[in-house]
Amino acid sequence: MSLLKQLFLAICLFLVVAFTGSFIAGVESSREQLLSQLRSHAQDAATALGLSMTPHADDPAMIELMVSSIFDSGYFNSIRVVRIPGDEVIIERRSGDSTTENVPLWFSELVDLQPQGGDALIMRGWEQAARVEVLSNPQFALAKLWDSAIGSLLWLLLCGLVSAVLGGWLLRTQLRPLDNMVQQAQAITRREFLTLPTVPRTPELKRVVTAMNQMVEKLKTLFAEEAARSEKLREEAYQDSITGLANRRLFDIRLTHQLAAHEQNAEGYLVLLRVNDLGGLNQRLGGQKTDALIAAIGELLKRLLNQPDRSDWLASRSRGGEFSLLVPGIGSEEVELLAGELHSGLENLRQTGASDCTPVAHLGIAAFRPGEEPSQVISRADQALAQAQNDPSRDWVRLDDYNAQPGQGLHDWRIWIDDALNLRKLQLYFQPVTRCADRNQLLHHKVLARLLDPQGEAIAAGRFLPWIERLGWTARFDLAMLEHSLAHLSQHAAPLALSLSAATLRDTEALKRILDILKQHPLQASLLTLEVDERHLPPAAELEALSQSIRDTGFSLGLQHFGGRFSLIGNLTHLGLAYLKLDGTYIRAIDLESDKRMFIEAVFRATNSIDLPLIAEMVETEGELSVLKDLGFYGAMGRLLGAPMPWQD
Repeated sequence: MSLLKQLFLAICLFLVVAFTGSFIAGVESSREQLLSQLRSHAQDAATALGLSMTPHADDPAMIELMVSSIFDSGYFNSIRVVRIPGDEVIIERRSGDSTTENVPLWFSELVDLQPQGGDALIMRGWEQAARVEVLSNPQFALAKLWDSAIGSLLWLLLCGLVSAVLGGWLLRTQLRPLDNMVQQAQAITRREFLTLPTVPRTPELKRVVTAMNQMVEKLKTLFAEEAARSEKLREEAYQDSITGLANRRLFDIRLTHQLAAHEQNAEGYLVLLRVNDLGGLNQRLGGQKTDALIAAIGELLKRLLNQPDRSDWLASRSRGGEFSLLVPGIGSEEVELLAGELHSGLENLRQTGASDCTPVAHLGIAAFRPGEEPSQVISRADQALAQAQNDPSRDWVRLDDYNAQPGQGLHDWRIWIDDALNLRKLQLYFQPVTRCADRNQLLHHKVLARLLDPQGEAIAAGRFLPWIERLGWTARFDLAMLEHSLAHLSQHAAPLALSLSAATLRDTEALKRILDILKQHPLQASLLTLEVDERHLPPAAELEALSQSIRDTGFSLGLQHFGGRFSLIGNLTHLGLAYLKLDGTYIRAIDLESDKRMFIEAVFRATNSIDLPLIAEMVETEGELSVLKDLGFYGAMGRLLGAPMPWQD
């Protein structure tokens, strides 16, 4: 029972005891007063009769007349005149009905208001002739006592009710800081650090609230320091100091990751950019202007990557004037448009005097597909770059992988995908996510999709997802996947995780429909976690509103593919995330690269300080899993722990 309820009940009990005592004392006091009045009334009547009958002591008719007149005009139980000596009754009048209709019998028995008597002597000279005995009737007094008791009870109940209401309001007002501190503590368990802006005036509560605020501020500071340390390590390990782009090391890791035969890896293109006559520029323009040109090209690549549909791309600087651009999920037409954008941007640099060479840089573009070796793709891109350098008529050359099977066109994909979404030709695949410490302990299954082509063959997501994006059906696809997943949960009560795309996060109507669907399935709320990609996150305020909306429906929110922006860690405290999935790029070969392990340790410390579970993606070797166990990772997923498969009971 809460402290507020205990204090409120104590106040109510005190009021009941106090008011009950007051009520009993009031009734008893009234009873004694009424008894005294009854005695006085009886005695006064007896005295008056005695005096008035003295002249008529020997006249029975007059005595009877006087007794009757007194008896009929007052509340008496009995009046009788007794002769002295001999106790012969001269006259007696007695009341026949001794009950009162308005007074309950139990009340009469409880107060026990007995008739009170009085007597007086009738004299004949100096001689006692008779004695008058009067008993007052208590029923009138009993009715008055009953009315008085009812009035007192109602007044005390009213006072008690008002006192209870005011006492409860006062208690709630005074103890409100305790409720705020409970919410503050609960927010900490949700990895949210909230300070109480209002400090209570009560000294005891003021000290507690101040101490809680200090603790929260300390936790926020520690977490911010860990986040800053993680970001600094990431910059040192994976960022180029001049341009702010990724360095060659991160490019190699991402290219290897992109070429892995993974469920969601898509085909795409690799663009190599080499500054024309870098050595000559150093001699003619000087080192500072050459560095400025390199930085300007870096800014050009950053602007290309800042567009919403290009968050999966990676721009890096390898060395000197050599840059690379990894662009998965685009076709030949899109890459030619990209080459045109790069050509226009480089030409603008030449016109501003950043370079005196025409062209400013050459481009080599090579297609790639998952399953190829990185060296094969890089060699093809180098070949295209060499052809561009040897062809004065153009500054870029594209080489496709002619060994690949001829692909389907946009029309074919439109028909296939439209049929799959309309006719429910999507097949769900499930990849297990397990505890690092015990791979047999399942955390949840990641839901993946296969598209069934006209021949009934399952097509991996990496092949059809880029086409869904080009057709603008991403939000439609997410809604279909959500409905499929909820239908699966209605038959198999096992925890799942489902991704939401960037297009859905930007589509207000699609998000509203998703939230409406979630509200209609409260029984599955504890079994489904929605995941958003770190590379596709909306602004902080929108993300916090989205997280709160999803949590209001009872479902959970997780963050996947985390690692590109470690500065985000500072904002995660307000989101109440279920977990954080670290991108497989930073996990690959962690057992062989000690400096990568140092970086991951910093990330783990930052998330562990707010009790945010950390799950590793794309764990492929026993060595990687062993390191993750040593670091204390909560969970892991990857082909080592289980490949995507249809549901098996």
